[in-house]
Amino acid sequence: MVEKAASGHPGGAMGGADFIHILYSEFLNFDPDDTTWAFRDRMFLDPGHMSAMLYAQLTLCGLMSLEDIKSFRQWKSPTPGHPEVDIKRGIENTSGPLGLGHAFGAGAAIAERFLVQRFGEWMSHYTYMYISDGGIQEEISQGVGRIAGYLGLGNIIMFYDANDVQLSTKVSDVTSEDTAKKYESWHWHVITIDGNDENQIRNAIKECQSEKNRPSLIIGRTIMGKGAVMEDGSSYEGQVETHGKPLGKSKASYVKTIEHLGGNPEKPFTIFPEVEHYYAEVLDKKREYVRKQKELYQKWQANNPDRAATLTAYLTGVLPKLDLSKVTLSPNDATRNASSKVLAYLAEHVGNMIVASADLSNSDMTDGFLKKTTAFRKGDFSGSFLQAGVSELTMAALSTGMALHGGVIPVCATFFAFSDYMKPVLRVASLMEQPVKFIWTHDAFRVGEDGPTHQPIEQEAQLRLLEKLNNHSGKPSFVALRPADSAETAKAWELLLHTNDRPAGLILSRQNINDLPALDSDRFEESSGLYKGAYTVYETSDDADVILLANGSEVSILVDAAQIIEHKTHYRVRVVSVPSEGIFRQQPKHYQHSILPDGIPVFGLTAGLPVTLEGLIRDNGKVFGLNHFGYSAPYTVLDEKFGFTSEQVVKEVMELINENN
Repeated sequence: MVEKAASGHPGGAMGGADFIHILYSEFLNFDPDDTTWAFRDRMFLDPGHMSAMLYAQLTLCGLMSLEDIKSFRQWKSPTPGHPEVDIKRGIENTSGPLGLGHAFGAGAAIAERFLVQRFGEWMSHYTYMYISDGGIQEEISQGVGRIAGYLGLGNIIMFYDANDVQLSTKVSDVTSEDTAKKYESWHWHVITIDGNDENQIRNAIKECQSEKNRPSLIIGRTIMGKGAVMEDGSSYEGQVETHGKPLGKSKASYVKTIEHLGGNPEKPFTIFPEVEHYYAEVLDKKREYVRKQKELYQKWQANNPDRAATLTAYLTGVLPKLDLSKVTLSPNDATRNASSKVLAYLAEHVGNMIVASADLSNSDMTDGFLKKTTAFRKGDFSGSFLQAGVSELTMAALSTGMALHGGVIPVCATFFAFSDYMKPVLRVASLMEQPVKFIWTHDAFRVGEDGPTHQPIEQEAQLRLLEKLNNHSGKPSFVALRPADSAETAKAWELLLHTNDRPAGLILSRQNINDLPALDSDRFEESSGLYKGAYTVYETSDDADVILLANGSEVSILVDAAQIIEHKTHYRVRVVSVPSEGIFRQQPKHYQHSILPDGIPVFGLTAGLPVTLEGLIRDNGKVFGLNHFGYSAPYTVLDEKFGFTSEQVVKEVMELINENN
């Protein structure tokens, strides 16, 4: 594959093939005829650069064809350079950024334990993870190791391909840590083996399967570029350049290596008859195992019809009937508090929701959910809350892994400023189109006294870029909502719950916000305009002279300013709430023009960078925002100093009107 593509990473795949062969042929339970079978074992690859190893194995299992692997790394090929989630072909996760793959696996293992706790051990399955030196070194491995060990995830078996070679150097040049001791300190079961000895591999997996109360780590001492030789036939194993360079471009000989390994360099894409026969038997054994498991499932369904219906709903993503209008919202409240009340309602009505917080549940207000349930403990997943500790990146990846597993609705929360820690996961979750729900509170400089380290300025603009970036299904890859008041927050939650084809997030305020006035009689119903991304929240005439737009807490400032302008002048003002420009841009053109008609000056107000709203402003408009970091002071003082008052807005709007007259 690598040689034909003239691109890729052959060495690791050559050294890891022994483990992956034993795992897939003897231990990994899956349905060869239906790889979406919900109760299959799962294998999460962390080092995506070792994709050739995975693709070769999937070809042996009949899930890929020789033509598929011949088109390795080519346009529209099912075998991209780094694997992309493709359940029908047996690929559980997109992998590439090291560390994320095994974190997704740990999240899937949590989802498995959560479901088993509710429906029984009959549905239990293993989560296998494959990690390399780079993944072990990535900081996220600490969060995964700590949490998996703390929760006692005995369904995890992780193979560490310890070949002592990295992309540009030997491992000994960058670390001398005792990896076994590190994982043992996190309460993992750890064994070290010769990772190229099939009997040691086999015995290690069996030992790990018998360990029920701790996650297991198999440290496999493997050989980078196993079997590689030079032109003279001498060994070229264990060399750095075989990590990321085709053998033919290295000092090794591609032809001699193929011959040394027993193949024909003229016909490299060949499955030997005895191998084909062996795997035919392997797959038939798996079919028989699956048949028995499905019979067991059918008996359980017959004996437990109500629970079976609930499980089916969980696995198919069907929500129970919800009515968020029944949530009692406090007037003029912080949107984080409104979200907390919605979460309390969801805790009682959505049985498969798992909420996680990065040591902030009493501040991001996910404790509204927590007060209705309990946090996970070692061996106890009867609750629905994950106290992730201070580990935003890990928490986001675990939540994404839960979504990949299926059957649960993952939600995770932290401060908006700390969304910076989560960016690698947000990107890959968006690429994989996984419906993770993110909650970010403390949304702007109004965090106040905590100062600029905790005051988001550029974060919303960064997040909105994902709304502009389409996924491979041609849709905006992320949905970001910054609601203007409590009613809009409840509606935003409705939209989040029904967004099942991509990740979505709420950006919520710390401080109280004045509720927007109802145009007619029911503010909650009117806030359904959020479903269109932008909608009118204030106007006294259909024929406005100026349009004011914002999202979040800035909208109420605009309403106050609009009322002042209309009271003191003859100008008519429309105020538009834009919780999501991405959704708004997906609406029909006639709707967009009805909200923002041509020829009318538009004034935008944002507590973030002006670019956050500039896409909605024409040449005859302007955006008032921040182009500097915040400062430590009470938020009311910052409002005054930064110009986020109705009086300052009136001044800015009148200048804009005068410029256009």
